[in-house]
Amino acid sequence: MKNKYIDLIEQSFEFPQDEFRVEDGELYFHNIPVMDLIEQYGTPLKITYLPKISSQIQRAKRMFNVAMAKVDYNGDYNYCYCTKSSHFSFVMEEALKNDIHIETSSAFDLNLIESLSEQNIINKEHYIICNGYKKDIYIENISNFINNGWKNTIPVLDNMNEFDQLDAVITEPTKIGIRIAAEEEPKFEFYTSRLGIRYSDILPFYESKIKGNKKFSLKMLHFFINTGMRDNAYYWNELSKCVSVYCDLKALCPELDSLNIGGGFPIKNSLMHDYDYEYMAEEIIAQIKSICQQRNTPEPHIFTEFGSFTVGESGATIYQVMGQKQQNDRERWYMVDSSFMTTLPDTWGIKQRFILLPINKWNDEYQRVFLGGLTCDSQDYYNAEAHANAIFLPTINGSEEPLYIGFFHTGAYQESIAGFGGIQHCLQPAPKHIIIDLDENGEYYTKLFSKEQTYKSMLKILGY
Repeated sequence: MKNKYIDLIEQSFEFPQDEFRVEDGELYFHNIPVMDLIEQYGTPLKITYLPKISSQIQRAKRMFNVAMAKVDYNGDYNYCYCTKSSHFSFVMEEALKNDIHIETSSAFDLNLIESLSEQNIINKEHYIICNGYKKDIYIENISNFINNGWKNTIPVLDNMNEFDQLDAVITEPTKIGIRIAAEEEPKFEFYTSRLGIRYSDILPFYESKIKGNKKFSLKMLHFFINTGMRDNAYYWNELSKCVSVYCDLKALCPELDSLNIGGGFPIKNSLMHDYDYEYMAEEIIAQIKSICQQRNTPEPHIFTEFGSFTVGESGATIYQVMGQKQQNDRERWYMVDSSFMTTLPDTWGIKQRFILLPINKWNDEYQRVFLGGLTCDSQDYYNAEAHANAIFLPTINGSEEPLYIGFFHTGAYQESIAGFGGIQHCLQPAPKHIIIDLDENGEYYTKLFSKEQTYKSMLKILGY
């Protein structure tokens, strides 16, 4: 009878997969024995595997360039990294090895870029796409960049008042963009994005404010859909509307030459993930070209702003199951040595699901369980996977060897949302964080980025 955990996985999915395999009952992640990392660093443990960041960037560049070649597209492709997904220095440094550009969303992003510039990691030739609703300090930092020679800094207007704010402080010729307030799916609580300028206002605004202005030239139209790049009628309809507005603007504004289609490539959150990235890239480019041809409009340069796609699949979070609790006839709880609310806040805040796999005991029998975190909050639990309304993990009855589990592809947003280095719910300490890279021989090596948070650091923040 096949009742081992590895039997369950092999019967349910195509396994092993690119980044996962099992050897002697233990999990390997990108050919790295995760149990070796646990023995060296302990748990809970955050992991960032840097080579995955570069491979994702190169993958998207390859797909979009192939898509352009297939339809003889007369424009360039520019990959931007969306910094809000992860601001860590090691992420930015790895991403910028790949000839990319940057998208920002707040004032401090520009201070971060200044630091990278001082280290010669980024320079004034890079595009800096400045999105978001802009406070005074953000406007000030943008103007400082442009006035100091960052000629490819492009503030994207989120509302019409931002134009006058920028005009008051910028002294140099400036390329700007306009963000379209896209319509959202009917199932949303709101029908129109809070970000951007509505369709009907864009052309009159250009005519009254930007046309003929000697300081500002309209370079870019920006478009983004909350639900991402999905193969459905809603996405294609919104893309078509956006390209049509681009063609209308281009007829009035010869210097307009770029279309920013935002981010939205999903990351793999299940072993059943089947998103067709190549098809989507090819179809997006083909539709943009087709509409432009129908309107006799030159095709725009394409910008994307991939954040989660860039960094999400580089991350993993490892826990030890400390024990189990049978709370009633049907519910068996595995208690982990940290909190989901503090280490994986998206599991609590938006019910995000990640790939969950045991690190060891793959040759043991399995059972259905619920996972409980260490805080006293009733929401500190994890009880389902993306492909099923249940969790199955190896049994730990009477076993002296602890069970370790890993959540994979957790590299985007989790640290910034949780408040890295700050106060954690119920004063649960932030875990150790290690970086993994490959040397010139292709052998992996690790580096400790941050130790587990201490009580002294928390008490200092709290004023003790």
